Amino acid sequence: LTPRQQLSLPLTPAVFPAALWPAAAVEVYTSKEVDAVNGTNLRLKCTFSSSSPISQHLSVTWNFQPEDLSSHEPVFYYLKEPYKLSAGRFKERVTWDGNIERNDVSIVIWNLQPTDNGTFTCQVKNPPDVDGTIGEVRLRVVQKVHFSEIHFLAVAIGSACVLMIIVVTVVIICRHHQKKEQEKRIKVADTEL
Repeated sequence: LTPRQQLSLPLTPAVFPAALWPAAAVEVYTSKEVDAVNGTNLRLKCTFSSSSPISQHLSVTWNFQPEDLSSHEPVFYYLKEPYKLSAGRFKERVTWDGNIERNDVSIVIWNLQPTDNGTFTCQVKNPPDVDGTIGEVRLRVVQKVHFSEIHFLAVAIGSACVLMIIVVTVVIICRHHQKKEQEKRIKVADTEL
């Protein structure tokens, strides 16, 4: 066929099958940033969606990259069952906390340390869906909890409630005092008559 004849061919599914079918992919969802207190435990939440039913060969890979951007380190692996690490900084410190049937592949990291500052990645492969997004969570281990917006909101609402109670109490006391003064004046007026 000449190039001109090739251009005149009809577009059939046999010629362009990829154009008719959406690409299979796994979407992974995580929190973008998490703060946690030194010495505590943290559940790193990771969920996924897949265009295919859950496969017997579904795999989950958690990795870690320290803040100094040195090489990635393995954190956790799942294939039909959880596999514990035999070496590394997360050995004996990570447990499976996911539920594959609910598309949850979360883990718990025990006894957080400042050296755990960095980025954790969560990758799910659900054959034939093996491509897709990789979830990333940036962890900051702090010495104490920062005064967050939620704390600020709680203090603001609490302060507003306390202020309202004080205002209502002052108004009631003032009215009660005015009423007593008025009663005194009436008694004085009655005795003068």
